[in-house]
Order: sequence, then C-alpha cells, then structure tokens
Amino acid sequence: LPQGGTVIGSARCQDFRTREGRLRAARNLAKRGITNLCVIGGDGSLTGADTFRAEWGGLLAELLKTGGITAEEAQRSTHLNIVGMVGSIDNDFCGTDMTIGTDSALHRIMEIVDAITTTAQSHQRTFVLEVMGRHCGYLALITALACGADWVFIPESPPEDDWEEHLCRRLTE
Repeated sequence: LPQGGTVIGSARCQDFRTREGRLRAARNLAKRGITNLCVIGGDGSLTGADTFRAEWGGLLAELLKTGGITAEEAQRSTHLNIVGMVGSIDNDFCGTDMTIGTDSALHRIMEIVDAITTTAQSHQRTFVLEVMGRHCGYLALITALACGADWVFIPESPPEDDWEEHLCRRLTE
C-alpha cells in the first residue's frame, strides 16, 4: 500500500484509559476465550497493556460477581499473556536496536530530502526540514548523517537562542 504510518486506526483508545473500558475489554476477551495478546505500540499502548495485566484478576472477579462472565469463562481466562512490541518511530526504547516504524520513517524522510535537495540546489536556497521524533533526535540525527546536512537540531542538545542569526551569517560567509 502507498500509505504510511498507522493506518489501523486503533491508536489512543480513550475508553481503555478508564477502568470501565478495561472491564469491557476483559469481558470481550473472556467471552471469546482469548488469553494471549500482542500489543504493538508506544508508551501509551504498552503502559495500558501493563495496567490491564495488573488489573486482570480483579477485572475477572468483578465480571464474575456481576454476571458479566460465567464461572467457566473465568476459569478458562485465569491467565492473560501479553507480549509487548515497541512500535514507535522515535527509536527511544532502551534495549532495542531499532523500534518498529523507525526504518520506514527514515526511508520516507530520505525520499523527501532527495526530492527537495535538487530544488534547493537549483534555486541556491537553504531548506530547513523538521522531522518527527518528539523528545528524541534519532531520526533527525540519522537523516542529517545520511544526507550530509550542514546543520541538525535535536532535542537532546537544543540550539542556542540566536541560532537563526548564526545560520544566516554562516550562509553569507
């Protein structure tokens, strides 16, 4: 598909942030006999999965008590196995070489850089490109290295207040 990014549309479910939402999710899983989850996401998804895991026993007990599930469904669902996979373009998760999404984001950025470089050169202009990455400069830094950028700004080392003046001075030297 020519689509990039999250196309599944499941990001940041507001209902799951509440106990009632997690109770509904637990009921759906128990009713269907699902005891294994693979959660792919960033901080919000993985934090939500950990909360769900910690509450699982209590959620089942409440559902059993209120008639939301049968004793057989509760027995069948005593254990919930969760595998968490970091899906984030930020590449800011300790212990991984590269998170899911980082490589495809970098490829997209490089496509854009390649496309605007010839325009910048032919018009003798300077282009400033902002990339995603929230509080992590990995994509910006790797892009700068890959395309031979003259400057790179990353959140881990913020620019000085007068960076615009300094950049303009350097361009006219």
